[in-house]
Amino acid sequence: MEPPTITALVIFILAYALIISERIHRTKIALLGAVLVILFHILTQSEAFHYIDFNTIGLLIGMMLLIGVIKETGVFTYIAIILTKKTKGDSWKILFLFSIFTAVASALLDNVTTVLLIAPITILIAEMLDISPFPFLVAEILASNIGGTATLIGDPPNILIGSATDLSFLDFMVNLGPAVIIVMAVTLLLLRFIFRNQLKVEFSDYEKVLDGMDETKVIKDKTLLKRSMIVLALTMIGFMIHDLLGLKPATVAMAGGSVLLVWSGTDIEERFKEIEWTTLFFFIGLFVLVGGLEKVGLLEKLASGVLSISDNIIILSLCILWVSAIASAFLDNIPFVAAMIPLLASISVALFPNVDGLDEAAYHIYYIKHSQPLWWSLALGACMGGNGTLVGASANVVIAGFSEKTKSPLNFKNYFRFGFPLMIVSIAISSLYILVRYLFLK
Repeated sequence: MEPPTITALVIFILAYALIISERIHRTKIALLGAVLVILFHILTQSEAFHYIDFNTIGLLIGMMLLIGVIKETGVFTYIAIILTKKTKGDSWKILFLFSIFTAVASALLDNVTTVLLIAPITILIAEMLDISPFPFLVAEILASNIGGTATLIGDPPNILIGSATDLSFLDFMVNLGPAVIIVMAVTLLLLRFIFRNQLKVEFSDYEKVLDGMDETKVIKDKTLLKRSMIVLALTMIGFMIHDLLGLKPATVAMAGGSVLLVWSGTDIEERFKEIEWTTLFFFIGLFVLVGGLEKVGLLEKLASGVLSISDNIIILSLCILWVSAIASAFLDNIPFVAAMIPLLASISVALFPNVDGLDEAAYHIYYIKHSQPLWWSLALGACMGGNGTLVGASANVVIAGFSEKTKSPLNFKNYFRFGFPLMIVSIAISSLYILVRYLFLK
């Protein structure tokens, strides 16, 4: 290998190893790695900026601003209390409804924001019912990652995939939605069996919930709530039809966020404090790191290696699905997917060469259309694979942090007992889904 290739590979491997070790914050490592890529002349500064996907950055910022305002209304707490009272103290129904709510909210918003809002309420209710919050928190971790798989904005890997392929919000829902519904249904059935002896509540404990929680007092600003729901609904519609409007998802998200900022009259400085800048700069550093690998041709060589396994798109899709799932269970799925995207793009081009002499735009549409099983396999594996361990996804870590204040905190070992087997089941179901939908029903 040439010296620039070796340098780029060494920088990437060292950065990746440090990110996995968590000894130094991953954003610091990603930014330092990106700077080293430029200092060693693997990329020029202009090339580095070219490799940053500003559609992804804009989409995240827009949604963070939007959710930051909605959070002020107290609507998420309101929904949680209503769901609890509707169940009449049946802890299985509480687990079921909270899981469904978490999955749906994770699909429409994002899974990290969802668990930040739902986990504290879950723990409070479990304590009032005098039962362990452990089953509920495990269920919410699983539901957040499964639900987040269904849409473009539900999980960061999907944002990356959508930005790289121009696949729309509706494309994600239509192609991944059925698999998510099946996996979620099977997971809930298995959870009911697994935790059947831990979900028993005395009627007197339920009475405490009725006496101690008043949903009418948690809505802080009804006018703001109405405005927020209007803007959120319009933003969701915008995601679904952004292709017809000729807009990128980032534009839709930024439009929703900025309109609500103005209409709500919220304090802009407070809203900007709530934006996860460390996450955004992690993405920026990572884009540059992966750009360095792409520039020196390493990803093209990797693509050739993967292609040597088979030239059958279904076999390749299944390999990508399982490798992505196992890797994402133990590694951070964001850098993994960021590294895989250029690789899959190279594979797609090799599988579907431009034999008809199409122009660049028409050819891009052609090969993305025909290579979709590869991209959906990557999304299913990376998002659902995060359920395998407690460090497999950001939402898992957030919930684990909340659980540390309870009598039964989540740790790597006690979560792994349930999370990893259920993840394997979800990937097995996803494999059947890929086979049926893109082979037998083609």
